[in-house]
Amino acid sequence: MPRIVYRVTPRGEDWTVSRDGVHQSTHGTKQPAVDAGSSAARREWEAFKRPSQCVIHRADGTFEKEWTYGDDPYPPKG
Repeated sequence: MPRIVYRVTPRGEDWTVSRDGVHQSTHGTKQPAVDAGSSAARREWEAFKRPSQCVIHRADGTFEKEWTYGDDPYPPKG
């Protein structure tokens, strides 16, 4: 089953949450967006058993951190 990805990214002065590239919500500051994205990803796993991930970006758009819920094969095979 493919992993559902929630992404928290800056957009102008605001922060947005998207699910697999589809806009979900906009927030005035970063922390509420992080809370919304991580809660949604966690809910995907806890309520529906769908593997999910929340990817957080910095204000300059670069990767900051991520949380994975459900199956996360580490270390990866290969």
